[in-house]
Amino acid sequence: MEETSSYKSDRILEEIHKRRQKPEAGEVEASKVKLVIFTLGTHHYALFGEEVKEILTMLRIYPVPGTPAFILGIVNVRGDIQSVIDINLFLGQPGTEPTPRSRIIIAEKAGVRSGILVDSVEDVLDVSQTAIQKTLSTLNDSVRSFVAGELTYKHHNVTVLDAGQLFEKMTES
Repeated sequence: MEETSSYKSDRILEEIHKRRQKPEAGEVEASKVKLVIFTLGTHHYALFGEEVKEILTMLRIYPVPGTPAFILGIVNVRGDIQSVIDINLFLGQPGTEPTPRSRIIIAEKAGVRSGILVDSVEDVLDVSQTAIQKTLSTLNDSVRSFVAGELTYKHHNVTVLDAGQLFEKMTES
């Protein structure tokens, strides 16, 4: 009889161990992504954190003659020369005028690295991938190709941009 109770207790302990290894349905956590949220005018945008290499305070941008209008010029980042683009021009908005709150986000994707001038950086945060919704079908086709999704942040609609698509468009011009 002792063998049977010992056997039952082993089975019970084994079952408890198995259940602890499996997360409950409510406990499954969706994978997270890091986002850098910034503003351009009155609109909120974000880039994926893996694409952002650095966030710089405003530096002097040296114009380069003969470049497309969206390339504002170049900056010197600790001896490394980076181009700076105005993505407002890609998004069909007026160009950005630098202010003391302006920042240059150094982003890299698909072998292209460039600075992106933004009005302000609002936050860097981790969000669940499920929080990023598909883009609205009402978006203009020229803008839709740059958009990876949308989410809500502090009562603002945030458009998540795809730096790879922006850079691809930049290299086509």
